[in-house]
Amino acid sequence: MLGKLRKSVAKLPFHESNLALKQVKCDACIEENGVCKCDNGGIQGMVMTEDAADQQARSGNSSFLHAVLNMSGMLIGLGQLSTPFALENGGWGSVFLLVGLGFICTYTSHVLGKCLDKNPKSESFADIGENAFGRKGRVLTATFIYIEIFMALVSYTISLHDNLITVLSGTQIKLPGVPNLHTSQLITVVAVLIALPSLWLRDLSSISFLSSGGILMSLVIFISVVCTAAFGSVEANHSIPFLHVKNIPAISGLYIYSYAGHFVFPNLYKAMKDPSKFTKVSIVSFAACTLLYTALAFLGAKMFGPEVNPQITLSLPRHHFITKIALWATVLTPMTKYALEFAPFAIQLENNLPDSLSSRMKLIIRGFVGSILLLVILSLALSVPYFEHVLSLTGSLVSVCICMTFPSAFYIKLSWPHISKPVLILNLFLIAFGSILGVLGTISSAKMLIKTLLRAHST
Repeated sequence: MLGKLRKSVAKLPFHESNLALKQVKCDACIEENGVCKCDNGGIQGMVMTEDAADQQARSGNSSFLHAVLNMSGMLIGLGQLSTPFALENGGWGSVFLLVGLGFICTYTSHVLGKCLDKNPKSESFADIGENAFGRKGRVLTATFIYIEIFMALVSYTISLHDNLITVLSGTQIKLPGVPNLHTSQLITVVAVLIALPSLWLRDLSSISFLSSGGILMSLVIFISVVCTAAFGSVEANHSIPFLHVKNIPAISGLYIYSYAGHFVFPNLYKAMKDPSKFTKVSIVSFAACTLLYTALAFLGAKMFGPEVNPQITLSLPRHHFITKIALWATVLTPMTKYALEFAPFAIQLENNLPDSLSSRMKLIIRGFVGSILLLVILSLALSVPYFEHVLSLTGSLVSVCICMTFPSAFYIKLSWPHISKPVLILNLFLIAFGSILGVLGTISSAKMLIKTLLRAHST
């Protein structure tokens, strides 16, 4: 009798088989009029076994270092390219906004970890939104996430295209049958196609090498700018104005985007072996990024003054070997970002697929959808190649909500019965501050983008 039941249990999924096997042993003991000697017998044993199995299923495999690399790699990227331009246009006083946003986003990252602690079954940013505000919260949160992913990838592809124009200046390539496609556009298409396979990767710990690559490329860019100032023909002797108040709304979007990435943090949290260290991971990652951004912002603004390009690498002297290194590093950076940016969408896509599909089929669907999406992004980036306006609009329209407004709102709702008055006031202030920055920044950056588009089409 016991043997037959064991065979039937073997057909069940892992956590169900553990639960059922406990019950089989206890039923066998009762049937044979024996005393149950099973460990943690009865219902209590079944509950403990199921909880242990669920805990095992939820446990991640990313170490503290992996988590820091993934978070830092997610944060460092386009933001550092635009900080010199933002500081020059906003004035050196705007650095307090840059550093302040770093502190705020570190706190909101910590808050997201607290929200995940309150409901361990939450797997994503959208799950937290649903726990806080129901189905409408999930839909709103997911919408903002997908918009940010889309616009961020458009910005990365614009940066890829702009730097390829410079690094391959003078090169002429023509594709038969497509005479209107320029050389830089053709090479951008090739670069994006090379990056496509990274969208098929599933395990966050397995793509930490991409994060490492992104961090390495960012350090190469920073070192290149420093070397240009120290050994090149450019002297860092420009004066930076104190403050341009009228430009703050527009440059706030660039600053906010520099810290964009919170929608991936729940996935990083779940991938950690020890999620209790998530706050420490956030502090280390945001501190490193803030120091890098601040140093590069002042150095770039001092070197080039009002002539600084929205992408600092495009301001460097083109004939220098160091500049070529920086340009290639900027070209490679977007190619290391596609997989990390796409991860939340891909995970949600797989979760929505029928359970009857095999893992291989889910992987194929995931990769196919990601490939089509990236090709659409490529087309848009080549059609609207205005880096600073798209990046600023992304930061003000969606990043400020995901980095500041949503985490604080989630935390207030989920902690409402027990939240202290000072913490409540702090989070309400962050919601109000983020909303004001978002509205003013969106209006300003949208106006400038529309003006640029009209001017381009009129010529």
